[in-house]
Amino acid sequence: MKFACYRDKERVSYGAIQTDAVVCLPDLARQKKTKLPAELESLVASGRKPVEEAERLLETATAKEIKYASRSISEVRLLAPVRKPGKIICLGLNYRDHAAEQKVTVPEEPVIFMKPRTAIIGPKDNIVKPSFVNQLDYEAELAVVIGKKTKNVSLAEAMTYVFGYTILNDVSARDIQFKDKQWTRGKSFDTFAPIGPWVVSAEELQDTSDLHIRTWVNDEIRQDSSTKNMVFNVEEIVHQLSRVMTLEPCDVIATGTPAGVGFAFKPQPKFLQAGDKVKIEIEGIGTLENMVVDDAHHGV
Repeated sequence: MKFACYRDKERVSYGAIQTDAVVCLPDLARQKKTKLPAELESLVASGRKPVEEAERLLETATAKEIKYASRSISEVRLLAPVRKPGKIICLGLNYRDHAAEQKVTVPEEPVIFMKPRTAIIGPKDNIVKPSFVNQLDYEAELAVVIGKKTKNVSLAEAMTYVFGYTILNDVSARDIQFKDKQWTRGKSFDTFAPIGPWVVSAEELQDTSDLHIRTWVNDEIRQDSSTKNMVFNVEEIVHQLSRVMTLEPCDVIATGTPAGVGFAFKPQPKFLQAGDKVKIEIEGIGTLENMVVDDAHHGV
């Protein structure tokens, strides 16, 4: 199932994506005289039972009930499906082709850093380029959404703690990142974590070992790879991170980016500029699009 968070006029709700519509799950539950959590993040944190109830509602609802609870995707504004994670954990150098384009050795253990949740924006929201950032870059990443609290989970049990998957663009100010020689400041600006367009449940997307992942800037394809190039797969990442920190429901793990980032192009890097459209597509999930704007035009 694909779970989306959306705004319909002044109302914020969530639902299941069906073709070109979103079926409001709380509305459908009310029609069926039952209840579901009021927010998507509460659904994620509530365990498997409410997800099974949502699946049952969709299977047993009549066409009339589905129509009443549905909104056309074109008529609503999709929001980041996870808007208030406890933490966003990111992996660096987790693709062999990305390590190769930088001429560095792949890491023996996951290299991790954090992004603040204040960096999150949703589909079609603007990435704001600060006036003092000259080397703005993109990074297409498969993102894992944690469904249950865990610490020191075994490799064999790691996948039972994954709720689902979405797309994250790890937007980066390379001039600041490389000057600092560590990654936090250059990756933490507001709007530097576009997420979406929805979360695909782990039950629907059971195999993430070879997903096609691509990035376009305007009409030019920049990244064209596969998750088979990941150094550490999802199971290994969840296992390894849980040895370091407690993972909690709605935590987001960005699993690294493949080759083709802007700063690595030769002979001239290809950094983002105001007016550029960044489109990221991951097989089995969907497409995340965002425009780049100057900070002077933010909100216009």
